[in-house]
Amino acid sequence: MTESYLIKMDYSYIDENVARVKERICEAAKRSGRDPDDVLLLAAIKSADADEVNHLHSTLGINDVGENRVQQLIERYDKLERGDLNIHFIGSLQTNKVKYIIDKVSLIHSLDSLRLCDEIEKQAGKRGLTARVLVEINSGNEENKGGIEPSEVERFCLDLQNYRSIELCGFMTMAPRCEERSQYYPYFEKTKLISDKVWKETLGREGYPIISMGMSESFEQAVECGATIVRVGRTLFAK
Repeated sequence: MTESYLIKMDYSYIDENVARVKERICEAAKRSGRDPDDVLLLAAIKSADADEVNHLHSTLGINDVGENRVQQLIERYDKLERGDLNIHFIGSLQTNKVKYIIDKVSLIHSLDSLRLCDEIEKQAGKRGLTARVLVEINSGNEENKGGIEPSEVERFCLDLQNYRSIELCGFMTMAPRCEERSQYYPYFEKTKLISDKVWKETLGREGYPIISMGMSESFEQAVECGATIVRVGRTLFAK
C-alpha cells in the first residue's frame, strides 16, 4: 500500500469538521432556547467524492445528504453505501430532469413552480410514489433566483393541495449572499414567519413544518431563527 493511497484515505479532516459544525449548531440552538436535536445537519455533497460521502455516512452516522446536480447524483448513485442514507435534492430542478431522480431522493427542497409540480406529479404517479417536497421561498425577492415570491406562497400552497402524488412537508429558502452574518437574520426570520403562518393558518396543519435554511456561512443564524434543516457543504469537507 503506497503512502499516497494512505493519505488519500485519511478522512480525519471530515471527522474534525463535523464535530465542530455539530458543536456550533448546538451552541446556536441553546442561544435561541431550542433543543439541538430538533436541527438536522444535512451534508451538501456537491464538492465531495463518493468515498468522502461514504465515510461521512458509514463512520460518522450522517444519514442525510444533499445533491445539487442531477447528473452528479446519477453518476455516483451506485457508488454510495445507501442503506439508511437519505438523499435530498437541494438544487434547482428542471422539469426534464425530474424523471431521473424521482425514485432516488427522499425530499425535494426546491419546488418553485406549478409546471414543476405537474412533472413531479406525473413522474411520481407513474411509479406509485408520493414525492415529499419543500416549497422554496425567494426570501430576498431576487429577480434571478428561483423560489416563490413571499406574497405568493399562500396561493401556491393552496394550489399544491390539488396534487395527489405530492406531499408538502415544509419550506426552504436560499438567502441572498451577505457580507456580514448578522445580515442573514431578516431573510430567515421572514421565512420562518411565512412558513408558520401558511402551515397553520392557511393549510390548517398540525405540528410544525420542515424549514430548510442556512448554509456554511449562515447556518448558526438559521438555527437561531428556527431552521429544522441546515445545509452545510464546504465547511464539512475543507481540508
